[in-house]
Amino acid sequence: MLPRSAPIPEQADRPDEKPEPPAQAPADSAQPPLPTPKPEDTAKPDDKDAPEPEQEAEEAEPDEDESMLPDPRSTLPMAETMPKDAKACRVRLKEIGVDFEDGQASENDPAGCALPFPLSLKSFGKDIEVEPGLIVTCGLAERAARFISDTVQPIAKKTLNKTVSGIAQASGYVCRPRNGTRKLSEHAFGNAFDIAGFNFSDGTSLEVGKESAGAEKTFVEEVRKAACGPFKTVLGPGSDADHASHLHLDLAIRRNGGTFCQ
Repeated sequence: MLPRSAPIPEQADRPDEKPEPPAQAPADSAQPPLPTPKPEDTAKPDDKDAPEPEQEAEEAEPDEDESMLPDPRSTLPMAETMPKDAKACRVRLKEIGVDFEDGQASENDPAGCALPFPLSLKSFGKDIEVEPGLIVTCGLAERAARFISDTVQPIAKKTLNKTVSGIAQASGYVCRPRNGTRKLSEHAFGNAFDIAGFNFSDGTSLEVGKESAGAEKTFVEEVRKAACGPFKTVLGPGSDADHASHLHLDLAIRRNGGTFCQ
């Protein structure tokens, strides 16, 4: 079995200052005044529609005098009783064999993190354990369970002739910002999880960040490709240094339902 992994872990453009005009020569000077130089064009391409990839953080604590940027989810009032959709989600999880318990709510955190009705997952379905337990929203749990059972399992059988028996997760709910920013991570809302490795029924395992070749490499590549769509952000080895050892999957809401897969 894979060892438990520790949680895995942008400066504002400063507009060019308009140069001050040079001092005018005295009236009795023989030299005429110099023209005021034209400021450099600082316009940049419009990137408002560019996707914002989720970035992991190891030590991304904001400065003491800075607070997290507001997120609509941070101020949503918590219902006194579990909403109907959350209850229905739990029923569906039981129907597909997911082992879980209701977790402890996290709300009104000073940083803005919020997870009002979390789940503590023990499995992603029959005979597919999650190690260690995973704290996420029910919506993320259901999406992950169905993806692993309906997509990852067939890929394992096709490429490795093996059956997935467990998922080694590296991070679920963690109250923290994205790496180097004041924006809260999807992890801060239980809306993301990281896969560090896969365990198989024959007792073998496969680490995502470990260099592989042949069938094992094909397996990880196909899982990563298939995740783009069911999940809105998919990052992993080669995306950046922060994702060198795991696959990051989340359900971030993007414009027009878009995805960011890298």
